[in-house]
Amino acid sequence: MSDSVIQVENLGKKYVLGQQQGSSRYVALRDVLADRVKSFSRRLRHPLKPSVKHQHDEFWALKDVSFEVKQGEVVGIIGRNGAGKSTLLKILSRITEPTTGRVRLRGRVASLLEVGTGFHPELTGRENIFLNGAILGMSRVEINRRFDEIVEFAEVSRFLDTPVKRYSSGMYVRLAFAVAAHLEPEILVVDEVLAVGDAAFQKKCLGKMGDVAKQEGRTVLFVSHNMTAVESLCQTALMLSDGQVSFRGDARTAIAKYVSETNLVASAYVDLSTRSKERYGPRQYATLKSLSLLDGDGNCVTTLQMGQPVNFRLEIDFKMPSDSYEIGIAICNLHGVRLHYLVSNWEDDLNVTTSGPYTIEASVPSIHLFPGEYLINVWVKKQGESYDDAVHEATGFAVQESQITNRYAYFERYSTNTQVYTPSRWQAFQGDNLDKTVLAQTEL
Repeated sequence: MSDSVIQVENLGKKYVLGQQQGSSRYVALRDVLADRVKSFSRRLRHPLKPSVKHQHDEFWALKDVSFEVKQGEVVGIIGRNGAGKSTLLKILSRITEPTTGRVRLRGRVASLLEVGTGFHPELTGRENIFLNGAILGMSRVEINRRFDEIVEFAEVSRFLDTPVKRYSSGMYVRLAFAVAAHLEPEILVVDEVLAVGDAAFQKKCLGKMGDVAKQEGRTVLFVSHNMTAVESLCQTALMLSDGQVSFRGDARTAIAKYVSETNLVASAYVDLSTRSKERYGPRQYATLKSLSLLDGDGNCVTTLQMGQPVNFRLEIDFKMPSDSYEIGIAICNLHGVRLHYLVSNWEDDLNVTTSGPYTIEASVPSIHLFPGEYLINVWVKKQGESYDDAVHEATGFAVQESQITNRYAYFERYSTNTQVYTPSRWQAFQGDNLDKTVLAQTEL
């Protein structure tokens, strides 16, 4: 027990969703006060008339959550959207108070949660580094000792004296992670916010988190939908389902359980306009409105056959014209590993000549995936900038066997470890003279 730095006992977080019958919910103080005055006036005029009743719906984001984390452990926290992962981290970071239970923390906690938290937007990057260090109880001398490492890691030296409100989301996250990881907290809490950064920076962050735990003996809590990252970084994992702990143990076992219990949520047409969870970016230039999957005949589908053509149709509302927009689609497996990228400016620049709604289609002549279930991430941004609007796990689809699959006698042998296949033509010649007659040949 003495080496536990985090102790969570019977933790619960309840939200009360109140709705007054026959009226809209009051959200401003003046509305609440006005309502009370009107209610008092009604009681004076009609003392025998029953008062308006209120309905309250209770929602438990977390319920009866208990676990311990030892010093130097790297613990992955996994679960579907809405399982309670972010709520748990906010309680551990002292941002949100629990409704029931208690949390005991030994040491300072540095958190990297959602973009926009932790920094004062009017202060410069330099000033925010010192502010965060002071909040953690560090002296100016201690902060100065780590200052150069933070700036070098974040790669923002040119913008150090610029207010962070002018940073792109990628710059913001780089500096926020560098501050959280280098200011020597005993406990480092990292949410899925790293998905905003590019692949190179994500790899850099994962390496740093590993060093923080192994070399410096600090504790890391890591939330991610990328199961490969969780498996490589974490020894143990905590799986949440509907606000409760459904598994606590070895990371590989937890991941296998998560994948097996995850039912693919697939839809041939997805309305993205109201999507808020797993969405990133300021939406300054454009907003993703919808996503559709269509087969070669133009029918909306959620299931494809190997080798079948597919069109990805996006509806995007552009707020300004530009010839430097980048639109991207990533096809991922259920572990979160990206298998295919479709990026508009790899083929040709899309010229958006006027603001307003556009329909964008990416056509794939043949889907080169083995049978299984897959997820789709979509994004839009300006070239060279961070995501302006990105939706993680926007929808999913399934791939079924086809005649192509049946040609492979050893498909079952490879399918457990391989998900992408590449069509190829094979030829056999007698000896080493390639000018001789082909003895055997396969067709694409």
